[in-house]
Amino acid sequence: MTVRDALNTALDEEMSADPKVFLMGEEVGEYQGAYKITKGLLDKYGPERVLDTPITEAGFTGIGVGAAYHGLKPVIEFMTFNFSMQAIDHIINSAAKSNYMSAGQMSVPIVFRGPNGAASGVGAQHSHCYAVWYASCPGLKVLAPYSSEDARGLLKAAIRDPDPVVFLENELLYGETFPVSAEVLDSSFCLPIGKAKIEKEGKDVTITAFSKMVGYALKAAEILAKDGISAEVINLRSIRPLDRNTINASVRKTNRLVTVEEGFPQHGVGAEICASVVEESFANLERLAVPQVEDIVRAAKESLLQICVGGCRSLMVYSLKSRNHLISGISEMYMWDPCFYWGGTAH
Repeated sequence: MTVRDALNTALDEEMSADPKVFLMGEEVGEYQGAYKITKGLLDKYGPERVLDTPITEAGFTGIGVGAAYHGLKPVIEFMTFNFSMQAIDHIINSAAKSNYMSAGQMSVPIVFRGPNGAASGVGAQHSHCYAVWYASCPGLKVLAPYSSEDARGLLKAAIRDPDPVVFLENELLYGETFPVSAEVLDSSFCLPIGKAKIEKEGKDVTITAFSKMVGYALKAAEILAKDGISAEVINLRSIRPLDRNTINASVRKTNRLVTVEEGFPQHGVGAEICASVVEESFANLERLAVPQVEDIVRAAKESLLQICVGGCRSLMVYSLKSRNHLISGISEMYMWDPCFYWGGTAH
């Protein structure tokens, strides 16, 4: 199944299951969608649920947020997420913040979806990756599918979620074909938001990626394997919330991390991942480096095990400098009887 068909069938099934779901955007109806994601949906559900709009992102995004306030479930398509800049006030100040500002009384079940990041032969204002922009904002959930399974399961989850979801697709992945199971094709199939997927297990290095970069990471892992390097590849799927547990568990196993993304080098998703690893996994290193209570107890008990050879006495001296490493266990043996000497003093 192609990613395009995965998205189309997910929209179709969710619209069929819930009459509150409707689509809105430029060319989503008569033209069947700029990328044919909404193909056939106008004929099936009519113009009241598949709405073609003028080229005015601020206008139709605001209408969508207002509809969500009243209990409907809009799916807003941007022809490219670069154009969402025209509507960012509605996305951030209205959709993302309303639940908090209403003390939890108002939910905003809306999905903002469309292609994100670089495509082929397009300019800078059509190539921006907005993952970190929206992921930095509380109140939003941000998803970035890679495979057909991701696209189908995550879009269904986004539509069913009571909170606003930014759904970042990739234009170059629409035509990619991925194998899917019977479970994925079931209309009830849904993936959990906030859970990453380990695409390939490994033991030497962890590679995290999302969207199209997952495919690049998997190809890199194949090349590394030829050199005897076992790479673990994590498909993030969800940028916010971020599956910190899966990432940190992998890094604790491999002790190495490479993050991959299309965004700018500064203030990226990878920076957040690195911060999470430092905060949550380096504490383990500190525990290993600094003596703990149980280390002192163990050393004290072992120091009581004196070695006696023919009336000789011994003294066990320990220096706890790092956990599991009793640096010096010095046995000073003196032949003096009834006492032995250490440091010039009789004991």
